[in-house]
Amino acid sequence: MESQRLSSYGRRFGSATSVRRGLPGSPPGRPRILSAQPGLRWAPRPGPGRMDFSLAEALNSEFRETRTNEKVEMMELNDRFASYIEKVRLLEQQNKMLVLELNQARDQEPSRLADVYQEELRELRRHVEQLNNAKARVEIERDNLAEDLGNLRQKLQEEVTLRLEAESTLAAYRQDVDAAALARLDLERRVGSLQDELAFLRKVHEEELRELQEQLARHRVHVEVDASKPDLTAALRDIRTQYEAMAASNMQETEEWYKSKFTDLTDAAARHAEALRAAKQEANEYRRQLQALTCDLEALRGSNESLERQLRELEERYALETAGYQDTVVRLEEDIRSLKEEMARHLQEYQDLLNVKLALDIEIATYRKLLEGEESRITIPVQTFSNLQIRGGQDGGAVSGV
Repeated sequence: MESQRLSSYGRRFGSATSVRRGLPGSPPGRPRILSAQPGLRWAPRPGPGRMDFSLAEALNSEFRETRTNEKVEMMELNDRFASYIEKVRLLEQQNKMLVLELNQARDQEPSRLADVYQEELRELRRHVEQLNNAKARVEIERDNLAEDLGNLRQKLQEEVTLRLEAESTLAAYRQDVDAAALARLDLERRVGSLQDELAFLRKVHEEELRELQEQLARHRVHVEVDASKPDLTAALRDIRTQYEAMAASNMQETEEWYKSKFTDLTDAAARHAEALRAAKQEANEYRRQLQALTCDLEALRGSNESLERQLRELEERYALETAGYQDTVVRLEEDIRSLKEEMARHLQEYQDLLNVKLALDIEIATYRKLLEGEESRITIPVQTFSNLQIRGGQDGGAVSGV
């Protein structure tokens, strides 16, 4: 950039080699304006002690033109310098504003955002802790209900076992009752058969007795005639008495055996009926307990299903809220990351502005040096021209004196 400025300066004021041709009496190293125009040369004096005034006029016109051009150039440079200064002031103001915004962003935004983030994070952690506590409480209740359900199932199994035992006992009692009923029917059948047999024997005895009486009636004549024969009537009477005694004894024994068997069967039937009634009552009691336990089991199943459904709903809601909180955390982290990137971008812009400011400071320093060089270069030709005018006046006086 500095080389470009120097080249533009060279285009306006000529190259350094063209302006360094010195005038007579000028100090070494100073630029010589008169040698900037290639058509101007020092003419030899026409005579000793005389000076060519046409050369002075040419120098004067060239100096005026040069001064006019230099004024124009100086005005342009001043305008450019003023615009550069205004631009630098504007950039410095923008730089100050950016520095102030950057400091505010450093001092306020991160801390406030961090506070908001920490507060929301604490709130989320507190809510998660509450949900964990609620979940633990529900799990404890579920475990307690599961334990109660296990106990009730065990009791139900025991009651079912007792019911099966009672049903088996009842079945055995029913078998005994059926056996007793069969035995009773058998005994009744046997009693009937014995009664039939007794009636048959009684009928047979009556027939035999009648036959004997007929035989006695037919042989009564022979008994009356022949007295020396044995008494058949007494014998028949004895036989009849013996048969009647035997029949009565058999009848009595049969009736007694029947009565005893009937009494035993009646007692057994009464005992079995009592046992059956007790078994039925026990079965009814077991059935009632089973129904009550079934109702309790259904109620506990309903409660368990309700608690499991509530637990699933709590787990689903907890999962949804956790996902929402995670999304919020991710979004806050993204915001923090974007703010950090924005801060880094502001810092980079600030660094770029500092670089621009440094470049402008260098450019201003360069222009300052160029301006100082221009002022020194303009001062030298003016002093040289004054010396030439003084010398011209002295030479003119000498000529007029001649």
